[in-house]
Amino acid sequence: MLLRNACAGRIVKSGAVRSLSTSWWKHVEPAPKDPILGVTEAFLADPSPEKVNVGVGAYRDDNGKPVVLECVREAERRIAGNLNMEYLPMGGSVNMVEETLKLAYGENSDLIKEKRIAAVQALSGTGACRLFADFQKRFSPHSQIYIPVPTWANHHNIWRDAHVPQNTFHYYHPESRGLDFASMMEDIKSAPNGSFFLLHACAHNPTGVDPTEEQWREISHQFKVKGHFAFFDMAYQGFASGDPERDAKSIRIFLEDGHLIGCAQSYAKNMGLYGQRVGCLSVVCDNEKQAVAVKSQLQQLARPMYSNPPVHGALVVSIILGDPELKKLWLKEVKGMADRIIGMRSALKENLEKLGSPLSWEHITKQIGMFCYSGMTPEQVDRLTKEFHIYMTRNGRISMAGVTTGNVGYLANAIHEVTKSA
Repeated sequence: MLLRNACAGRIVKSGAVRSLSTSWWKHVEPAPKDPILGVTEAFLADPSPEKVNVGVGAYRDDNGKPVVLECVREAERRIAGNLNMEYLPMGGSVNMVEETLKLAYGENSDLIKEKRIAAVQALSGTGACRLFADFQKRFSPHSQIYIPVPTWANHHNIWRDAHVPQNTFHYYHPESRGLDFASMMEDIKSAPNGSFFLLHACAHNPTGVDPTEEQWREISHQFKVKGHFAFFDMAYQGFASGDPERDAKSIRIFLEDGHLIGCAQSYAKNMGLYGQRVGCLSVVCDNEKQAVAVKSQLQQLARPMYSNPPVHGALVVSIILGDPELKKLWLKEVKGMADRIIGMRSALKENLEKLGSPLSWEHITKQIGMFCYSGMTPEQVDRLTKEFHIYMTRNGRISMAGVTTGNVGYLANAIHEVTKSA
């Protein structure tokens, strides 16, 4: 078959065209597998009836099943049949954003009343982080982002793909399974004035280690001295302690000290809206005029990315938070989820102690949130998988959501077996 080259008026063979086009992607290599998704794939492929997945970062009930909150079901019943399919504005649902700001900054926040917060709906917490990373690159192009060691692995991907230079700061102390506060403070002091820092507002992922209130106050003070900018990733508000106000304490401390912060919020964990991708990015500004300008730029960044955020999840959130009775139900349900996680921490620790483990497992109950940083080595995790069909990431991070009254004894025994000679 012959094809006419429109530009040159020449006749070329179609086979030549095909040979050129098939060479376009020859240089593309397979991307490395996501470590967490790889754990789930391996778990699903394992035929063992005893298999346990404590790698997944999503809440499960005591039967190991996914949960849809009753407040969410009720909100969906109210939406059904009353929803058109029009676009949301680029900034998202105004009602959802307003209610979300109240959660983070306080119901009676002066910042909200003074309209000093630039905020847009985002594609969950990941999208909020990425939107801010692009904003940082555009308007503070020579700044770095300091990221804690360790952190959620995707944080590095987000700021890397936004072409923001990265640095790190100490956070976790492996020997104590707690916070390396002294080293953290030293890194904050030694960073160049006006640096950007990524902070986990509560339930640090993956360690479950949070600063105390007093430590947060010291961190905030040192940020003030150095003129650093704090960007909070708050993926677990309400899910960590069961109390959204308590879980926002770090942010409130920074606000009390007069910081202009940024914040990424998500409803994946605390409302179970994983697949709906509902989140919010907010940036505190000097005044209303500045907030209007910043919001306009955030929307402009979103336009070529995804144009408009999705509507369904945003409606669910705004209905729940905007209705006093549904919000009360949500607070009860999110506390129930948090309490189950806390209960499983105690049960795992007690089972390990009953087995006579020579190691201290105090860190299991001292840490908070969905994840427990167990302290197990990659080799011990490999043994758990090979000998006991227990799946988790090789850094020893246990998703406490995967622990149930039915498997906690089996899990404790397996952990004891692979760690007793450590």
